[in-house]
Amino acid sequence: MAPTEFTVELPHLTLTGLRWGRSNTPTLLALHGWLDNAASFSTLAPGLTDKWQVMALDLPGHGHAGHLPPGMHYHFVDYVRIVLAAADHLGLSRYALLGHSMGAGIASLVAATRPEAITKLALVEGLGPVADDGSHTLSRWRDAFTEQPSSPGRGLRVFRDIDQAASARAIATDLRADLARPIIERALIAVTDGWQWRSDPRLTRSTPLRMAESQVRALLAGIGTPTRLLLATPNTPYLPTSLMTERAACVTNIAVTHMEGGHHLHLERTDEVVRWLGA
Repeated sequence: MAPTEFTVELPHLTLTGLRWGRSNTPTLLALHGWLDNAASFSTLAPGLTDKWQVMALDLPGHGHAGHLPPGMHYHFVDYVRIVLAAADHLGLSRYALLGHSMGAGIASLVAATRPEAITKLALVEGLGPVADDGSHTLSRWRDAFTEQPSSPGRGLRVFRDIDQAASARAIATDLRADLARPIIERALIAVTDGWQWRSDPRLTRSTPLRMAESQVRALLAGIGTPTRLLLATPNTPYLPTSLMTERAACVTNIAVTHMEGGHHLHLERTDEVVRWLGA
């Protein structure tokens, strides 16, 4: 099933996305991970359309979405604000929410912010944002303010073709090139000598400030929506089992499932993830 493109025109930013399914069915709003894009859900979404209209957003700076204006930076709390604004623009008063990795962290805080709007919360490899225990706060702060600003398009690698870009992505992550292909195709832009990443280079800059773990847990306690959390086995290093268990305990109505595979379970184990979602 081929998706259709959609656009969300916010006052300061244009978002884009991919839509699967019928408009007369309930909406599942899907949020991708860091440096991915809406095509992250291209294999999963067709298996969900009997139950939902799947609308996958390109988050700011990713995919075909607009980049923030010069001088601005990407902060986690702003992603939450933008997703809420996009849902309002799309006329979504009640909707299900699916997030992967960074998108799962964003979805967690969206559900905590507006619990009355979210009918179901499904999280793949993430529950809340990456937090700070305080031990690296000063060094992270200094690093963020000493980094040189990036210029769009400058210093970016040029790939001779899409296959080379997919291979480079496979080397950098645990995701096979063939599975990453839809994400890669949406993440590239044609240039004179080949292809470059179209994502905003500022996405790779250090953040000066992260929430404290106590703040994250206080926010997770505000999720009243029925929630499902899917975690890879063996666990992803930055999602240790002890941390995920303690965070999950903050959510009143949550079911935690472990599935063998890598960080992109929804691409690696699509049929099983469709069943896990209850489609």
